[in-house]
Amino acid sequence: QVRLVESGGGLVQPGGSLRLSCAASGFTFSDYHMSWYHQTPRKERELVASISNIGSSLTYAESVKGRFSISRDNDKNTVYLQMNSLTPEDTAVYYCSAFRRSTRYWGQGTQVTVSS
Repeated sequence: QVRLVESGGGLVQPGGSLRLSCAASGFTFSDYHMSWYHQTPRKERELVASISNIGSSLTYAESVKGRFSISRDNDKNTVYLQMNSLTPEDTAVYYCSAFRRSTRYWGQGTQVTVSS
């Protein structure tokens, strides 16, 4: 059974930091590229960051470049999203996704709220 379980979300003040984790199981983690998306009630789900299966290629949305960092640990089957200098505009549900060729898996999401 494929599972992607996000954790690390919560309430943080503007300018603060959070580290999201996504623990994967039920598939060969090192074969899959991993991504973080976010979604708000007003917008469609948007790509935040991606990392290739061996971590050699990273992609970021323009809005998070220089503030967020994606990484992965293939020994722990986990992908991370370090989020710094958070702003209220980063408030969203953050989803972890695994993809390879035509197959994509999603986690259940974790809420990040940036507010004073």
